[in-house]
Amino acid sequence: MMVAEGMILPHAGRLLVLLPGLGAVATTFLAGVEAIRRELAYPFGALSQIGELEGEDNERRRIPEALPLAPLEDLVFAGWDIFPEDAYEAARQAAVLSEQDLAAVEDFLRSIRPMPAVFDPQYVRRLDGPHVKRAPTKRHLAEALIEDIERAREEMNADRAVMIWCASTEVYTPPGKCHESLRAFEAALEANDPAIPPSQIYAYAALKAGVPYANGAPNISADIPALEELAELQRVPVAGKDFKTGQTFLKTVIAPALRRRLLGVQGWFSVNILGNRDGWVLEDEGSFRSKEVTKTGVLEGLLPAERYPELYGELYHKVRIHYYPPRGDAKESWDAIDIVGWMGYPMHIKVNFQCRDSILAAPIVLDLALFLDLAQRAGWYGVQSWLSFYFKSPHVPPGEPVEHDLFLQYEKLHQALRSLARMALTSSFQDRAGWDRR
Repeated sequence: MMVAEGMILPHAGRLLVLLPGLGAVATTFLAGVEAIRRELAYPFGALSQIGELEGEDNERRRIPEALPLAPLEDLVFAGWDIFPEDAYEAARQAAVLSEQDLAAVEDFLRSIRPMPAVFDPQYVRRLDGPHVKRAPTKRHLAEALIEDIERAREEMNADRAVMIWCASTEVYTPPGKCHESLRAFEAALEANDPAIPPSQIYAYAALKAGVPYANGAPNISADIPALEELAELQRVPVAGKDFKTGQTFLKTVIAPALRRRLLGVQGWFSVNILGNRDGWVLEDEGSFRSKEVTKTGVLEGLLPAERYPELYGELYHKVRIHYYPPRGDAKESWDAIDIVGWMGYPMHIKVNFQCRDSILAAPIVLDLALFLDLAQRAGWYGVQSWLSFYFKSPHVPPGEPVEHDLFLQYEKLHQALRSLARMALTSSFQDRAGWDRR
């Protein structure tokens, strides 16, 4: 069914949320959605559930009222993992949620058992597991994932699907020749090219199956010309990368404030400790390099040395992450920021954020799933840079500058949602009074 210009296909049936990686983030998301559906929890942090859109004359409407999002009761789930345990056992091992909270949704979590994963320990060197697919080539692995997607859609009686990558950070693999075009990429799949990690196989499979894809890790995944080409060809939306949750979330708030005050910044030293699987994986220098690229790239755009050499020309930015088992998922970060004010006098800012990584990431997974599904029903496809608000390293189309300022990102997100709300009103022939139609 074709989408007319300016129209949104209505939501109908079930939306399947596909999750590569049933670890801490995915199981926290799953448990939270079910707890909300049972009215045992409130959707803190979920713009899609409690956010507002502003129209003319300061009129405000809740996003679920203004947009035809899939309701939570129509969401169904499937995923992949290198370990065979169901989502309840995986959640217990992740130790993010209390036994009491898990017990309240145990029956639901036990119903979700992962499919064997596409995995290779050379890309995540500190993990290995028995629940993996075996195939002669990466092309065969991609085809196996497409079969999984279609089988899950059929078993869940789902009309549509989205995929959100929630698995571990892979070793940094820079783009190569095989990433420059779809033809080259597909030939490289056949040739088992080592430049193609599992996350790119998942992204390829999703796009070939017509499933919107978002990358929650710092891996180079759909943000390569080959898969951007495929997204355009298949008319499927993509977004990424690396969920913006803790330290970087605050960094994209503080740095714009310093820039607007035109205060100098000499140095920004960021340290993290965490004891979950993500922390364990990031002890490997290759995986840490992927994370380092997304975390350090934030300040380059927010504090531009080429425009303000006197303010930021000597900026030294350092990021470190340390595995510290006693904290589990309760990550703690410190930022030491050395700034310069009037007449060159130095000042210092110290930030200590004691957060819970998966608690902050779970509502991002929900928002991305619902917004990407809506974008596809609206006929929006290719790179969805309006979703940059949710990512450390936003994926934008070629030639579009990357924006890291959280408030500018939010404004772009808000404008896109307002546009979708106007389309929704047109699609349903509802009264459009009070909405800005510019």
